[in-house]
Amino acid sequence: MVTLTVCRRGRPYRHRSRYRRDPPRYDRSARSKDVEFTDTVATRRSVHEYSDESIDQSTLDAIFEATTLAPSGYNLQPWEFLALREPETKKRLKGVANGQEHVVDADTAVVVLGNTDPMAHAEAVFDDWLAKEYIPNTDVRDALLDNVEAMAGMDQTDRRVWTTRSTALAAMTIMYAAWEHGVASCPMEGFDADALVEEFDVPAGYEPVMLITLGYPADPAADIDNERKGRRPGYPADPAADIDNERKGRRPIEEVVHYEAFDPSDETVLETPAFGE
Repeated sequence: MVTLTVCRRGRPYRHRSRYRRDPPRYDRSARSKDVEFTDTVATRRSVHEYSDESIDQSTLDAIFEATTLAPSGYNLQPWEFLALREPETKKRLKGVANGQEHVVDADTAVVVLGNTDPMAHAEAVFDDWLAKEYIPNTDVRDALLDNVEAMAGMDQTDRRVWTTRSTALAAMTIMYAAWEHGVASCPMEGFDADALVEEFDVPAGYEPVMLITLGYPADPAADIDNERKGRRPGYPADPAADIDNERKGRRPIEEVVHYEAFDPSDETVLETPAFGE
């Protein structure tokens, strides 16, 4: 594995690839046989009642690994996750979450945060695009950087909306990835964002997007057994042709997941994930 540290426009980052040879390609036939995503989507519920069974660390890692594959505007990946597992830190979160009991009943409570600076990871992302020939030359890369730099000049309200759009995609991915491992979840918007930022020393420039509780559902859990709520009909789409392209670089869980205390990295690390790992 090669790790490269580069500094442009005053922003350090490292780029590394997991591949020693050509990356694996997407196998549609294997996916149709082995991955029943429709079942995951159809059976996922927002669960408020959890068992005492602990989620092992490898399962949490797998959930967050899958989450890093979520899409985002320009692939800028503005998300950060503060994962609270200790009773004391979950109790502190409950205090800023309207006293909701399932915050402390769940094995893990996740504070989903969005970086409001579009330039935070832009240089690493576009150099990754250049290296993988998503873009043809440095002129295009520099033009993309100029576009994102202009976005960084938006007012605070617009930047908060921008980061929420992409970070919410990652939040949904957490819930689907968790249920694939039998771990239930519940998204929560009932919390005091200002109090949360103060309680957990979240630095300026990060938007609390939502909370997500994670845990194995109680047996029986009414939320799991309830009839599905009504949904508007939709239409399936065929996979896009570019699904076979080499994966764009992703920020690894060591950079985006923070346990018990929020300590964002000053560097951007990108890894090229192997499909299915």
